[in-house]
Amino acid sequence: MSSIGYYLLFALTWIFALIPFRVLYILSDLLFVVIYYVAGYRKTTVFKNLRTSFPEKNEAEISQLAKAFYRHFSDFLLETSKCIRISVEKLDNRMKFMNPEVFRELSDQKRDIALVSSHYNNWEWLINLPLKMAHLLLVIYRPLRNKTFDRLSLALRSRHELVMVPMEAIFREAIKQRSEGRLFTIWFIGDQRPPRNSKFWTRFLNHETAFFEGVEKMSRKLDLAVVFMDVQKVRRGYYEVTLKKLFDHAGQTRENEITLACIREMEAEIKSRPEFWLWSHKRFKHRRPENINLIES
Repeated sequence: MSSIGYYLLFALTWIFALIPFRVLYILSDLLFVVIYYVAGYRKTTVFKNLRTSFPEKNEAEISQLAKAFYRHFSDFLLETSKCIRISVEKLDNRMKFMNPEVFRELSDQKRDIALVSSHYNNWEWLINLPLKMAHLLLVIYRPLRNKTFDRLSLALRSRHELVMVPMEAIFREAIKQRSEGRLFTIWFIGDQRPPRNSKFWTRFLNHETAFFEGVEKMSRKLDLAVVFMDVQKVRRGYYEVTLKKLFDHAGQTRENEITLACIREMEAEIKSRPEFWLWSHKRFKHRRPENINLIES
């Protein structure tokens, strides 16, 4: 049954991918009405996250932000279907890298990279990342519970020779690539929610929030360069990516320096235009255990 479900979902995604963008966004406007007004998809979570993250905003402002998020989220869902067949030229026009020379400079210096971004704007359209660098792109992968969606997700993300690696195997894979003389970049989505027993807690969007420490631990062990990837929406269906090098040599940093720097970059990105972050995610679900101290920047 899972194979049948996968092929049906793949076919449906392919059909949506054939739809011209101008029609796709008309469908997105209709989808917004359905998920916001009819289904009310995770509205309780979205409104709670926005209220607690921006206590200075009144209810009218929160409602305006929520609607803007759902409009963008509708676009994002339908734009993702395009990943299955959009040409490199068309995607490069819609997901434009403003300073790819950062990758070239690090390649010339024979430096491996930790690349950090968040669930902001359209991260799925970053499937053209491998074409912007000489490095082999290793993407940390957390399998989805739904096997059908998991299989489709892998198919959409693996068009341009990026390597999907399970979280527990990423360090071994990096060591393997280095031993074979290949330059590599590890792509971290830095705002993932870690387990309840996480040891790293800091303030993020007005919450005491837990974070994975993988970026820092791996970067320091492997002495990677650390680059933050900021994705901004220029207009509907068009994005710009700006690369910001945070550290040349992670092995020379202080404890928590990398993690805190990445968190502050993500927070600044989100605060610049909050409607483009994934507010439907239960990011602030866990509470800090009393025996774990809050780490201040």
